[in-house]
Amino acid sequence: MALSSKKKKIFIGVVVGLVVILALVLIFGSNKEKIIEVQTEKVARRNITQVVVGTGTIDAINKVVITPEVTGEIVDLPVKEGQKVKKGQLLIKIKSDQYQAALDRLIASLQASKSSLNSMKAMLEKATQDYNRIVELHKKGLVSDADLEVAKSTYLSRMGEYESQKAMVHQAEAAIKEQKEIIAKTAIYSPIDGTVTGLKVKLGERVLGSNFTQGTQLMTIADLNAMEAVIDINENDVVNVKIGDKAIIEVDAFKGKKFYGRVYEIANSPKTSGMGTQEQVVNFPVKIRIDGGENGLKPGMSCNADIETDYRYNVLSIPLQSVTARSNKKEDDENSKNNNKKTDIEEIVFAFDNGLAKVKKVQTGISDQNYIEIISGLKEDEEIITGPYKAISTELEDNLKVVKMLTNKKK
Repeated sequence: MALSSKKKKIFIGVVVGLVVILALVLIFGSNKEKIIEVQTEKVARRNITQVVVGTGTIDAINKVVITPEVTGEIVDLPVKEGQKVKKGQLLIKIKSDQYQAALDRLIASLQASKSSLNSMKAMLEKATQDYNRIVELHKKGLVSDADLEVAKSTYLSRMGEYESQKAMVHQAEAAIKEQKEIIAKTAIYSPIDGTVTGLKVKLGERVLGSNFTQGTQLMTIADLNAMEAVIDINENDVVNVKIGDKAIIEVDAFKGKKFYGRVYEIANSPKTSGMGTQEQVVNFPVKIRIDGGENGLKPGMSCNADIETDYRYNVLSIPLQSVTARSNKKEDDENSKNNNKKTDIEEIVFAFDNGLAKVKKVQTGISDQNYIEIISGLKEDEEIITGPYKAISTELEDNLKVVKMLTNKKK
């Protein structure tokens, strides 16, 4: 019994000791200072190119959509899609029989009008002679005033009839000229040198003219030697784009190949999608003239473009993710007393200073996809914290202890 009581006391002592040790660990462990692992990099000078990115399609700068001005059946279609054509080359012929018949009727009507005009001319000449003779006789007192008035009235009537018929002849001649122009429009010729793209009709098909409607779209003639990229740029970025800006275009159909060009037109009217919803997007079309001649590009190909909108050479720069925005705490305290004031947001970076994170307020400039220009707040070769992102954005504070990761690489 004595031995058992002794073991029991020893067991209780061990348990109490373990509890004391565990309590000490919890007490002192909870007071252990937090140390964050970070990656660092030195401030360095670089060349930075600011880029605006957008997507769009390839198109020909000079293209013409061909539509007929007359209605009828296609009786000749000597071209096919993808064929190169010259300016003035026949593209399509529309049946002209009904228009020719109308012209024949107009010609016959003109001949009848001219015949009537000749008859009226003869009648006018006789009325003129009679009137002149009556005038002379009236002067000699050989005819009465009434006879003079009758002769004058007859003369003026014949003159009116002649002028009216003369106008009808001119009208018939104008109608014939117009009808000939209509017949000429049954044959459509290429207005430019180019390539047939988007051929939409077949031989024997009936097409509608564009006199009273939009007309049937027959085909498009495009000059593939001068191509452009039509890129949609977000409303927040388009303000940075200027005429003449350089651009690098990548086309989905040409993997790994880059095309180059310059901005030559910026739309003033936006393209809006998702109007009135949370997904509403406002873009502005920007046209980029692609360098070089015919390069295999075809209208309608999908593409994306990097437009170089600004440049900085040999400027201080740091990785883009190093910069974060924090509110000014002093200002926040004042704002809590006066709700009408807005919180002051500052751009900062964290410098690595002998194992401590030091807040540095900075002024930034332009940026590319990786680096951002530092206008003020840092010096060349100064070591700054570049990651991890979570640490920079939320965890780091001024004078917080930090340690460099062994590899000093971003995870």
